[in-house]
Amino acid sequence: MIKLILPTVALMLVYMSIGFTLCKVKKAVVSHAKSLSAILIYVLGPMMIINSFLGLEYSTDNLIKIGTYFIVSLCVQVLFFGILYVIFRKKYNDSKYRILSVGSVLGNVGFIGMPILASVFPDTPIVLVYSSINVMSMNLIVFTIGTYMITNDKRYVTFKNAILNPTTLAIIVAMPLFIFKVDFPEFADDAIGLLGKMVTPFCMFILGMRLSEASFVKIFTRPFVYITCALKLLVFPAFAFLIVHWIPFLDDVLKGAIVVLAMTPSGAIIESLAELHECEQDFAANVVLLTTILSVITIPLMAMLFV
Repeated sequence: MIKLILPTVALMLVYMSIGFTLCKVKKAVVSHAKSLSAILIYVLGPMMIINSFLGLEYSTDNLIKIGTYFIVSLCVQVLFFGILYVIFRKKYNDSKYRILSVGSVLGNVGFIGMPILASVFPDTPIVLVYSSINVMSMNLIVFTIGTYMITNDKRYVTFKNAILNPTTLAIIVAMPLFIFKVDFPEFADDAIGLLGKMVTPFCMFILGMRLSEASFVKIFTRPFVYITCALKLLVFPAFAFLIVHWIPFLDDVLKGAIVVLAMTPSGAIIESLAELHECEQDFAANVVLLTTILSVITIPLMAMLFV
Protein backbone atom coordinates (compact mmCIF):
# COMPACT_ATOMS: atom_id res chain seq x y z
CA MET A 1 0.00 0.00 0.00
CA ILE A 2 2.75 2.46 0.91
CA LYS A 3 4.33 1.92 -2.53
CA LEU A 4 1.09 3.08 -4.15
CA ILE A 5 0.69 6.21 -2.03
CA LEU A 6 4.28 7.45 -1.69
CA PRO A 7 4.72 8.53 -5.35
CA THR A 8 1.49 10.55 -5.23
CA VAL A 9 2.39 12.21 -1.93
CA ALA A 10 5.94 12.89 -3.14
CA LEU A 11 4.61 14.50 -6.31
CA MET A 12 2.38 16.80 -4.25
CA LEU A 13 5.44 17.82 -2.26
CA VAL A 14 7.23 18.64 -5.53
CA TYR A 15 4.28 20.80 -6.64
CA MET A 16 4.37 22.66 -3.33
CA SER A 17 8.11 23.25 -3.63
CA ILE A 18 7.63 24.80 -7.08
CA GLY A 19 5.22 27.43 -5.74
CA PHE A 20 7.50 28.02 -2.76
CA THR A 21 10.65 28.41 -4.92
CA LEU A 22 9.04 30.70 -7.51
CA CYS A 23 8.02 33.12 -4.76
CA LYS A 24 11.40 32.96 -3.04
CA VAL A 25 13.24 33.84 -6.28
CA LYS A 26 10.73 36.64 -6.99
CA LYS A 27 9.29 35.03 -10.14
CA ALA A 28 5.85 34.80 -8.53
CA VAL A 29 4.03 37.02 -6.05
CA VAL A 30 2.19 35.63 -3.02
CA SER A 31 -0.65 38.12 -3.47
CA HIS A 32 -1.48 36.38 -6.78
CA ALA A 33 -2.40 33.24 -4.84
CA LYS A 34 -5.85 34.73 -4.30
CA SER A 35 -6.48 34.82 -8.07
CA LEU A 36 -5.18 31.27 -8.46
CA SER A 37 -7.48 30.19 -5.64
CA ALA A 38 -10.45 31.66 -7.50
CA ILE A 39 -9.55 29.63 -10.60
CA LEU A 40 -9.13 26.54 -8.42
CA ILE A 41 -12.46 26.90 -6.61
CA TYR A 42 -14.70 28.17 -9.40
CA VAL A 43 -13.28 26.41 -12.48
CA LEU A 44 -10.91 23.53 -11.81
CA GLY A 45 -12.72 22.11 -8.78
CA PRO A 46 -16.11 21.84 -10.53
CA MET A 47 -14.43 20.33 -13.61
CA MET A 48 -12.76 17.73 -11.39
CA ILE A 49 -16.13 16.77 -9.93
CA ILE A 50 -17.91 16.59 -13.28
CA ASN A 51 -15.06 14.54 -14.73
CA SER A 52 -15.26 12.05 -11.84
CA PHE A 53 -18.93 11.37 -12.64
CA LEU A 54 -18.31 11.15 -16.39
CA GLY A 55 -15.74 8.42 -15.79
CA LEU A 56 -18.23 6.18 -13.94
CA GLU A 57 -20.68 3.83 -15.66
CA TYR A 58 -24.25 4.39 -14.49
CA SER A 59 -26.02 1.61 -12.63
CA THR A 60 -28.58 1.46 -9.85
CA ASP A 61 -25.96 -0.22 -7.68
CA ASN A 62 -23.50 2.64 -8.19
CA LEU A 63 -26.21 5.19 -7.44
CA ILE A 64 -27.05 3.42 -4.17
CA LYS A 65 -23.35 3.30 -3.26
CA ILE A 66 -23.01 7.04 -3.90
CA GLY A 67 -26.03 7.80 -1.69
CA THR A 68 -24.73 5.48 1.02
CA TYR A 69 -21.31 7.12 0.90
CA PHE A 70 -22.86 10.56 1.33
CA ILE A 71 -24.78 9.50 4.43
CA VAL A 72 -21.87 7.63 6.01
CA SER A 73 -19.30 10.38 5.34
CA LEU A 74 -21.65 13.01 6.77
CA CYS A 75 -22.35 10.94 9.88
CA VAL A 76 -18.66 10.20 10.55
CA GLN A 77 -17.80 13.92 10.42
CA VAL A 78 -20.76 15.01 12.53
CA LEU A 79 -20.06 12.32 15.14
CA PHE A 80 -16.44 13.41 15.50
CA PHE A 81 -17.54 17.03 15.77
CA GLY A 82 -19.94 15.95 18.51
CA ILE A 83 -17.17 14.22 20.47
CA LEU A 84 -14.91 17.28 20.20
CA TYR A 85 -17.77 19.52 21.28
CA VAL A 86 -18.36 17.43 24.41
CA ILE A 87 -14.64 17.48 25.24
CA PHE A 88 -13.88 21.15 24.56
CA ARG A 89 -17.21 23.02 24.88
CA LYS A 90 -16.27 24.58 28.22
CA LYS A 91 -13.20 26.09 26.56
CA TYR A 92 -14.96 27.49 23.48
CA ASN A 93 -14.66 31.01 24.82
CA ASP A 94 -11.06 30.64 23.68
CA SER A 95 -11.32 30.81 19.88
CA LYS A 96 -8.28 28.54 19.42
CA TYR A 97 -10.31 25.58 20.68
CA ARG A 98 -13.02 26.30 18.12
CA ILE A 99 -10.44 26.40 15.31
CA LEU A 100 -8.98 23.19 16.71
CA SER A 101 -12.37 21.48 16.44
CA VAL A 102 -12.92 22.62 12.86
CA GLY A 103 -9.36 21.84 11.77
CA SER A 104 -9.59 18.34 13.25
CA VAL A 105 -12.51 17.33 11.02
CA LEU A 106 -12.66 19.37 7.82
CA GLY A 107 -10.03 18.00 5.43
CA ASN A 108 -8.77 18.64 1.93
CA VAL A 109 -10.79 15.67 0.68
CA GLY A 110 -11.03 16.91 -2.90
CA PHE A 111 -7.85 18.57 -4.11
CA ILE A 112 -5.54 16.27 -2.14
CA GLY A 113 -7.86 13.38 -1.33
CA MET A 114 -8.88 12.52 -4.87
CA PRO A 115 -5.40 11.78 -6.30
CA ILE A 116 -4.54 9.74 -3.21
CA LEU A 117 -7.73 7.71 -3.58
CA ALA A 118 -6.93 7.18 -7.25
CA SER A 119 -3.51 5.79 -6.31
CA VAL A 120 -4.95 3.46 -3.65
CA PHE A 121 -7.81 2.20 -5.87
CA PRO A 122 -6.46 2.70 -9.41
CA ASP A 123 -9.03 0.43 -11.12
CA THR A 124 -12.09 1.62 -9.21
CA PRO A 125 -13.48 4.84 -10.76
CA ILE A 126 -16.28 5.18 -8.20
CA VAL A 127 -13.74 6.32 -5.58
CA LEU A 128 -13.31 9.58 -7.50
CA VAL A 129 -17.03 10.17 -7.16
CA TYR A 130 -16.78 9.31 -3.46
CA SER A 131 -14.23 12.11 -3.10
CA SER A 132 -16.60 14.57 -4.78
CA ILE A 133 -19.49 13.45 -2.57
CA ASN A 134 -17.28 13.80 0.51
CA VAL A 135 -16.60 17.41 -0.48
CA MET A 136 -20.35 17.96 -0.70
CA SER A 137 -21.05 16.44 2.72
CA MET A 138 -18.21 18.48 4.16
CA ASN A 139 -19.61 21.69 2.67
CA LEU A 140 -22.92 21.06 4.43
CA ILE A 141 -20.94 20.99 7.67
CA VAL A 142 -18.66 23.92 6.78
CA PHE A 143 -21.50 26.42 6.43
CA THR A 144 -23.49 25.16 9.39
CA ILE A 145 -21.53 23.52 12.23
CA GLY A 146 -18.18 24.82 10.93
CA THR A 147 -19.28 28.45 10.73
CA TYR A 148 -20.87 28.22 14.17
CA MET A 149 -17.66 26.76 15.62
CA ILE A 150 -15.51 29.57 14.23
CA THR A 151 -17.83 32.47 15.06
CA ASN A 152 -19.50 31.03 18.18
CA ASP A 153 -22.58 32.78 16.81
CA LYS A 154 -25.58 30.94 15.32
CA ARG A 155 -26.52 33.95 13.20
CA TYR A 156 -23.75 33.09 10.74
CA VAL A 157 -25.06 29.59 10.10
CA THR A 158 -26.57 29.64 6.61
CA PHE A 159 -27.96 26.51 5.00
CA LYS A 160 -28.29 28.51 1.77
CA ASN A 161 -24.50 28.82 1.52
CA ALA A 162 -24.18 25.11 2.20
CA ILE A 163 -26.22 24.44 -0.95
CA LEU A 164 -25.23 27.35 -3.20
CA ASN A 165 -21.49 26.76 -3.59
CA PRO A 166 -19.33 25.62 -6.53
CA THR A 167 -18.99 22.04 -5.29
CA THR A 168 -22.68 21.35 -4.72
CA LEU A 169 -23.65 23.08 -7.95
CA ALA A 170 -21.10 20.99 -9.85
CA ILE A 171 -22.63 17.81 -8.40
CA ILE A 172 -26.11 19.04 -9.33
CA VAL A 173 -24.85 19.40 -12.92
CA ALA A 174 -22.92 16.12 -12.87
CA MET A 175 -25.66 13.85 -11.50
CA PRO A 176 -28.02 14.13 -14.54
CA LEU A 177 -25.04 13.65 -16.86
CA PHE A 178 -24.21 10.48 -14.92
CA ILE A 179 -27.76 9.13 -14.66
CA PHE A 180 -28.75 9.82 -18.28
CA LYS A 181 -25.37 8.74 -19.68
CA VAL A 182 -24.77 12.01 -21.54
CA ASP A 183 -21.82 11.79 -23.93
CA PHE A 184 -19.86 14.93 -24.72
CA PRO A 185 -17.95 15.43 -27.97
CA GLU A 186 -14.40 14.14 -27.61
CA PHE A 187 -12.83 17.62 -27.48
CA ALA A 188 -15.18 18.71 -24.66
CA ASP A 189 -14.58 15.50 -22.75
CA ASP A 190 -10.81 15.99 -23.08
CA ALA A 191 -11.07 19.62 -21.95
CA ILE A 192 -13.07 18.71 -18.83
CA GLY A 193 -10.61 15.93 -18.00
CA LEU A 194 -7.58 18.16 -18.48
CA LEU A 195 -8.99 20.94 -16.29
CA GLY A 196 -9.94 18.42 -13.62
CA LYS A 197 -6.40 17.00 -13.54
CA MET A 198 -4.98 20.49 -12.93
CA VAL A 199 -6.60 20.67 -9.49
CA THR A 200 -3.85 19.05 -7.42
CA PRO A 201 -0.91 20.97 -8.96
CA PHE A 202 -2.81 24.25 -8.55
CA CYS A 203 -3.72 23.49 -4.95
CA MET A 204 -0.14 22.63 -4.02
CA PHE A 205 1.33 25.58 -5.97
CA ILE A 206 -0.90 27.90 -3.90
CA LEU A 207 0.07 26.25 -0.61
CA GLY A 208 3.74 26.52 -1.57
CA MET A 209 3.31 30.21 -2.36
CA ARG A 210 1.68 30.86 1.00
CA LEU A 211 4.35 28.85 2.76
CA SER A 212 7.03 31.08 1.22
CA GLU A 213 5.95 34.08 3.29
CA ALA A 214 5.23 32.17 6.49
CA SER A 215 7.59 32.11 9.44
CA PHE A 216 9.02 28.61 9.81
CA VAL A 217 9.69 29.34 13.47
CA LYS A 218 6.00 30.09 14.08
CA ILE A 219 4.79 27.16 11.96
CA PHE A 220 6.81 24.54 13.81
CA THR A 221 6.99 25.97 17.34
CA ARG A 222 3.37 26.34 18.40
CA PRO A 223 2.51 23.36 20.64
CA PHE A 224 -1.25 23.92 20.35
CA VAL A 225 -1.10 23.48 16.57
CA TYR A 226 0.40 20.02 17.04
CA ILE A 227 -2.68 18.99 19.04
CA THR A 228 -4.82 19.88 16.02
CA CYS A 229 -2.43 18.02 13.71
CA ALA A 230 -2.60 14.89 15.88
CA LEU A 231 -6.39 14.98 15.98
CA LYS A 232 -6.73 15.52 12.22
CA LEU A 233 -3.99 13.27 10.89
CA LEU A 234 -4.04 10.45 13.46
CA VAL A 235 -7.12 10.39 15.68
CA PHE A 236 -9.79 11.23 13.07
CA PRO A 237 -8.66 8.52 10.59
CA ALA A 238 -8.58 5.97 13.41
CA PHE A 239 -12.06 7.07 14.50
CA ALA A 240 -13.36 6.79 10.91
CA PHE A 241 -11.88 3.30 10.64
CA LEU A 242 -13.53 2.15 13.88
CA ILE A 243 -16.91 3.49 12.77
CA VAL A 244 -17.02 1.96 9.26
CA HIS A 245 -15.29 -1.27 10.26
CA TRP A 246 -18.37 -2.37 12.21
CA ILE A 247 -20.94 -1.57 9.50
CA PRO A 248 -21.48 -4.95 7.79
CA PHE A 249 -23.28 -3.82 4.63
CA LEU A 250 -20.49 -1.48 3.45
CA ASP A 251 -18.06 -2.87 0.88
CA ASP A 252 -14.29 -2.63 1.36
CA VAL A 253 -13.82 0.10 -1.26
CA LEU A 254 -16.39 2.38 0.36
CA LYS A 255 -14.87 1.77 3.80
CA GLY A 256 -11.38 2.39 2.44
CA ALA A 257 -12.44 5.65 0.78
CA ILE A 258 -13.94 6.97 4.03
CA VAL A 259 -10.75 6.21 5.94
CA VAL A 260 -8.31 7.49 3.29
CA LEU A 261 -10.14 10.80 2.96
CA ALA A 262 -10.16 11.14 6.75
CA MET A 263 -6.33 11.08 6.56
CA THR A 264 -6.15 14.25 4.45
CA PRO A 265 -4.77 17.48 5.98
CA SER A 266 -7.00 20.34 7.11
CA GLY A 267 -8.74 22.07 4.23
CA ALA A 268 -8.00 25.61 3.11
CA ILE A 269 -11.67 26.44 3.70
CA ILE A 270 -10.78 26.71 7.41
CA GLU A 271 -8.38 29.54 6.71
CA SER A 272 -10.95 31.20 4.43
CA LEU A 273 -13.64 31.10 7.12
CA ALA A 274 -11.21 32.43 9.72
CA GLU A 275 -10.31 35.31 7.40
CA LEU A 276 -13.98 36.02 6.63
CA HIS A 277 -14.97 36.19 10.28
CA GLU A 278 -11.65 37.62 11.56
CA CYS A 279 -11.08 34.78 13.99
CA GLU A 280 -7.58 33.39 14.62
CA GLN A 281 -6.50 33.86 10.97
CA ASP A 282 -2.84 33.25 11.72
CA PHE A 283 -3.54 30.13 13.75
CA ALA A 284 -5.92 28.75 11.08
CA ALA A 285 -3.31 29.28 8.36
CA ASN A 286 -0.74 27.56 10.58
CA VAL A 287 -3.05 24.55 10.99
CA VAL A 288 -3.60 24.20 7.23
CA LEU A 289 0.09 24.51 6.36
CA LEU A 290 1.45 22.26 9.11
CA THR A 291 -1.11 19.49 8.61
CA THR A 292 -0.34 19.56 4.88
CA ILE A 293 3.41 19.28 5.49
CA LEU A 294 3.06 16.53 8.10
CA SER A 295 0.53 14.60 5.98
CA VAL A 296 3.40 13.68 3.66
CA ILE A 297 4.54 11.42 6.51
CA THR A 298 1.26 10.49 8.18
CA ILE A 299 -0.82 9.49 5.13
CA PRO A 300 1.44 6.58 4.08
CA LEU A 301 1.82 5.45 7.70
CA MET A 302 -1.90 5.56 8.47
CA ALA A 303 -2.71 3.84 5.18
CA MET A 304 -0.44 0.95 6.21
CA LEU A 305 -2.43 0.57 9.42
CA PHE A 306 -6.01 1.05 8.27
CA VAL A 307 -6.36 0.40 4.52
